[in-house]
Amino acid sequence: MDFSKISLKGKVALVTGASRGIGHASALAFADAGADVVLASRKQADLDAVAAEIKAKGRKGLAIAAHTAKIEDSKMLVEKTMAEFGRIDILFNNSGTNPYFGPLMDAEEWAWDTTMNVNLKGQFFLSQLVARIMKQQGGGSIINTSSVGGLKASELGIYNVTKAAFLMLTECMAKEWGQYGIRVNAICPGVIKTRLSEQLWKQPEVGKIAADNCALMRLGEPEEVAGVVLFLASDLASYVTGEHIVIDGGQMVGAPSFLTKAA
Repeated sequence: MDFSKISLKGKVALVTGASRGIGHASALAFADAGADVVLASRKQADLDAVAAEIKAKGRKGLAIAAHTAKIEDSKMLVEKTMAEFGRIDILFNNSGTNPYFGPLMDAEEWAWDTTMNVNLKGQFFLSQLVARIMKQQGGGSIINTSSVGGLKASELGIYNVTKAAFLMLTECMAKEWGQYGIRVNAICPGVIKTRLSEQLWKQPEVGKIAADNCALMRLGEPEEVAGVVLFLASDLASYVTGEHIVIDGGQMVGAPSFLTKAA
């Protein structure tokens, strides 16, 4: 996709979960639009590969290995970003995990704590650190990756709870930080072809069932989510805050009630 018509020239974007999937696609979209990009995830080698792609587009790409569920790592990430660029205009909170695919009845404490720490606690404290900088700058844009699972119950119980809480956190941050020119919004992807959701689509028969439950009758690609993320980061969304945008190909509305087949 060509994102070059939207300008983020002079902006610095910080992307977590940037080594693959939606984070990777969004980082490239930010660079296409003229932003310099700071890339964060746990594995340095994976980040270095994305940073090379950013630099090939003529933008600066800084790769920093960090586990944002750990507050000290988030502090280090922000400090290194400020030392290199002196500002943060965009934060894309895209790191996430779903380590448990079982019944709530059988869930253990480790599954609850791990999912909460990565999907909610870490996101909050990184946002807090960045918001303090954005306040001094006169504003910025924070985009949070929630999920359609945060809007409707499914078998992914603990994951869904974290994503529902993230939507409320998005609204609370938007309500408090809007006075500083900080916009906070969330995206709610459906089944997108990423590594995190592989169990929901990788097997052909499973993927077909997921696709058939969408109005568009296909699964989404990371680049299709990146376009919405770029919109929320840009001045095109200058009067949008406290909102969530569903990007699910019509999963929430469901499959067509009837199908027209070619004769």
